[in-house]
Amino acid sequence: MNSTRIAVVIPCYRVNAEVLDLIPRVGPDVDAIYVVDDACPHRVGDLVEQEARDSRVRVIRHDHNKGVGAATLTGMARAAAEGADIIVKLDGDGQMDPKLISKLVRPILRMEADYVKGNRIFSPEYIQGMPKSRLIGNSALSLLTKLSSGYWSISDPTNGFIAVHAAVLAELPHQKLAKRFFFESDVLFRLNLLRAQVVDMPMRAVYGDEKSNLRVYRVIFPFLLGHMRNTAKRIAYSYFVRDFSIGSLYLAAGIPLLLFGLGFGAYEWLYHARLQIEASAGTVMLAALPLILGFQLLLSFLAFDISNIPRTPVYPRLLESRDP
Repeated sequence: MNSTRIAVVIPCYRVNAEVLDLIPRVGPDVDAIYVVDDACPHRVGDLVEQEARDSRVRVIRHDHNKGVGAATLTGMARAAAEGADIIVKLDGDGQMDPKLISKLVRPILRMEADYVKGNRIFSPEYIQGMPKSRLIGNSALSLLTKLSSGYWSISDPTNGFIAVHAAVLAELPHQKLAKRFFFESDVLFRLNLLRAQVVDMPMRAVYGDEKSNLRVYRVIFPFLLGHMRNTAKRIAYSYFVRDFSIGSLYLAAGIPLLLFGLGFGAYEWLYHARLQIEASAGTVMLAALPLILGFQLLLSFLAFDISNIPRTPVYPRLLESRDP
């Protein structure tokens, strides 16, 4: 662990003195702490520079608010440029316990993962204290993220307590990543395109008096559109550009059959309803059979996609490719 440099990035917006309480709790196994002032109205960057006594702290400032994703990327890019091997994102509002950092990075150190994220809904005991509205929203987002990212074994996709290996971070298209609250979900989608291994770390939900900057009514439709877009991109690239497998055949045959069955069946139903006559058995079968087969093929594709989760870290190979 001594030979591996670990850095922590703390994006800050509308954060007060909580970050000053957070910094001293970051353990000695962390080599550098990057506090990113994302044009915080409370000037948290100045506060940290004046009050923090930890020599590991570096303050980075944005001249205007760019979003939590952009602030995280700014800090991570700086950490990687200064030699960090593993980079951890820690929110400045105190909801994440810095004592868990060693547990969070452990799968990466053991070459068991490229990216590790917290999971607050790992067990019923862990969600005690989580508001019901957040729990319901989290469950819905988990389903959407499983579909758009292809990581069917993870949950709690909006959890911002994450750790990533710098070699994998370097392969992500930073300019294309979502810069605001969709950041974590978008990163998962991009990681799947790299075939990176992602694992969850169980953690308890902690909520105090802090107020979230997330406004559900503002992000619900952008989130939905983002997941739909990423789902289409992932499937197109993974099953028809990079590779062609039995899952590709399931999808290529299942969608046309399902659409034909639905379209033909709807047309014939309306036609016979207007004339008030019964459709023949052959007409019913011509609509029902493609519908059933198409639905079955799509279920087979879903089962194949669930079994196709990346299970091997890619960062060791990325590091080997850099060696002369």
